[in-house]
Amino acid sequence: MIIGVTKEVKDGETRVALTPDGVATLIRSGHTVLVEKNAGIASGFTDRMYRDSGATILPKAPDVWKKSQLLVKVKEPLAAEYKYFHPDLVLFTYLHLAGVPPLTRSLCQKGVTALGYETVELPDGQLPLLTPMSEVAGRVAAQVGTRLLHRGSNGQGKGILLGGVTGTKRGVVTVIGGGVVGVKAADVAVGMGAEVVIFDISKERREKLQQYYGPRATILAPSTDLLTQWVKKSDLLIGAVLVAGDKAPKVITKRMVQQMEPGSVIVDVAIDQGGCVETARPTTHKQPTYLKYGIIHYCVTNMPALTPMTSTEGLTIATFPYIHQIAEIGLEAALARNPALAKGLQINKGKVVHPVVAKLFRSLAA
Repeated sequence: MIIGVTKEVKDGETRVALTPDGVATLIRSGHTVLVEKNAGIASGFTDRMYRDSGATILPKAPDVWKKSQLLVKVKEPLAAEYKYFHPDLVLFTYLHLAGVPPLTRSLCQKGVTALGYETVELPDGQLPLLTPMSEVAGRVAAQVGTRLLHRGSNGQGKGILLGGVTGTKRGVVTVIGGGVVGVKAADVAVGMGAEVVIFDISKERREKLQQYYGPRATILAPSTDLLTQWVKKSDLLIGAVLVAGDKAPKVITKRMVQQMEPGSVIVDVAIDQGGCVETARPTTHKQPTYLKYGIIHYCVTNMPALTPMTSTEGLTIATFPYIHQIAEIGLEAALARNPALAKGLQINKGKVVHPVVAKLFRSLAA
């Protein structure tokens, strides 16, 4: 099989979908790997490293797209890449189609088969290809949020230390969602000494969180009254809601945000799926923040790109077994043998087939 790896074009995106070690394994298995020039530079992988592993380096992205049977990426294709889609292409990447209707329409119009990392699901409900980047995003969210609370050169933050010092009040961190992102964000906040509260709709998950954190964090079931109360006194609010394949629900309303103290910070990690905060809109690494009602909003859609070496290693360790299986036995056989991978199939030959995504794009469904 011919596997292609392009350089990511999303603003500030520094990750790459295959490492040289992964390339070497595919080459030893008899496959061809095409890598766009400088695709891995930001993650610490030079063209020479890929070439030494057996890859063919191509100077331009269009050549990689055109010649590849299986193209692996990190982030969803941008509008400038839609023209490279073709009916013989299998695309494997984070898709987040719920938040990008034009991408969904273009993939369908061009007859592409597309699998999303974010909906590959194990029998126990775990999302193995989403987990490593969720871990990174959760930790990054807490770290970035903490920095934004500092006064700094922009003078917008409240100027507080989350853990406080002797005789001072601790900062309050509210985490919406107790999944992987929420737990990793809470771990960082707890470690800094902040007062931490985590909201989650699942009773079972709340019980596990309570056992895990004990007195170090407050675990609550969400209600309008409780959310309003805690959002109002939050110094840092982290949105970590996930509904696999679907749009994130707007859990935090504009009215709640308006009641926060000026200089407080919102980091909405759910922005990939539309965001769980009503006032959130996507931002980039070039312009990561904006003020709304005096509240600093950080809603970058690819937060793990801040740590490319860790993120690329974590991502590719998780994705490579699936990529290798597709290359070895073909997509149809891989889907038949691997139920987890089958759940990652979102578009098949131009038709939306994933049940959650299909509800959002009924006219494009099979």
